[in-house]
Amino acid sequence: MSNRLKYQKSPKPFETPIYVTKPVLPSLADYQSGLEEIWSRGVLTNNGPVVERFRNELVEYCGTDNLCLFANGTLALQIALQGLVITGEVITTPYTFVATAHSLFWNRIRPVFVDIEPEHYNLDPEQVEAAITPWTSAILGVHVYGQPCRLKELQDVARRHNLKLIYDSAHAFGVRVNGQPIGAFGDMNMFSFHATKLFHSIEGGMLTFQDGSLRRRLDYLKNFGFENEVEVVMPGTNAKMNELQALMGRLVLQQMDGIIERRRIVSETYRRLLSDIPGIFSAAPARPGVEYNYAYYPIQVDEREFGHSRDTLYARLKDWNVHARRYFYPIVPDFACYRGIVQESQLPVARRVASRIITLPIYSDLSIEDVERICDIIQTIHESAVPGRSSNFRTPARTGLSGGEVATPAAIRAD
Repeated sequence: MSNRLKYQKSPKPFETPIYVTKPVLPSLADYQSGLEEIWSRGVLTNNGPVVERFRNELVEYCGTDNLCLFANGTLALQIALQGLVITGEVITTPYTFVATAHSLFWNRIRPVFVDIEPEHYNLDPEQVEAAITPWTSAILGVHVYGQPCRLKELQDVARRHNLKLIYDSAHAFGVRVNGQPIGAFGDMNMFSFHATKLFHSIEGGMLTFQDGSLRRRLDYLKNFGFENEVEVVMPGTNAKMNELQALMGRLVLQQMDGIIERRRIVSETYRRLLSDIPGIFSAAPARPGVEYNYAYYPIQVDEREFGHSRDTLYARLKDWNVHARRYFYPIVPDFACYRGIVQESQLPVARRVASRIITLPIYSDLSIEDVERICDIIQTIHESAVPGRSSNFRTPARTGLSGGEVATPAAIRAD
């Protein structure tokens, strides 16, 4: 049975933009109450009491005391590499946000890009092992869209070759694997608390790590290397989280279970409704044992089956005021500052995925009716390319339909 009922009218554009993400905001009254406490104390930064409370709550949530907070995720990852004394070459993925590679560059480490696996778009462990050289010091994996890397396989490679295993877990807050928090895997995990993430502290970042003795070194590195007022023990930087960030994080953390559950419902609605549209392929579900956080909803567009390219779909969605994202495109080695590190013919899976993928809007208060409408729009765009129908296609204005409604069926309801 079809997952969708067919209507005869084209969907109308959204009156206000639907963006790919939207930050969770606590009640303004709760945030104001917290601000009043901060104002009365007069402490805004330098490891204040709100940061300490936030850290303690994260220790409980993440199940480890080996945890350090930062002003943002990029600084956290840069300092992670410093803290572990990583040098030479690091094998990493080309399919990630550019900050992953930038963190290596800022530490004068050469990134070695290897291809990804096609299921969840993470590092392919076989490609990783084939790329190891005498200069390789670490593997830097990314849990793309919050889906865990092949943890056991990468850990086995790291152990066989005596390499550090670091994870960019920017998308993976709240994910668990076989009952363990994702931060329990590898030597070090970096989490981003940027406002675009499902969990955020406006800006912010966190490291979790296995070696408890690293915490003191990380604390030095994020606070100029100060031991006390008159002693500086290493050349650190300023990467401290402030009180206002921590207050936001504390309030959002209280909502985490509900945030993930609402995103699960949105995600499963997309999966059900998009399954009937030719040329639209949702990413594989989470592997057994994974408690996923539903951080993103990526789809691949097969131009031959869908009738339009990914880029055309991306552009036409905007005509309906739906702002999806080609995430990640282009791949990191194709940015000007990284060209020449790999040959153009390499990384075929990453290049193919990057040319076809688009992430759809997903956030905790996106209504199911709006999800249905987005799927209806995608169906309408597909049908505009069907022979014999394309001449009837009308691109709507942002505030209404121009030239009349499209006389093609559009599906917007679940069975």
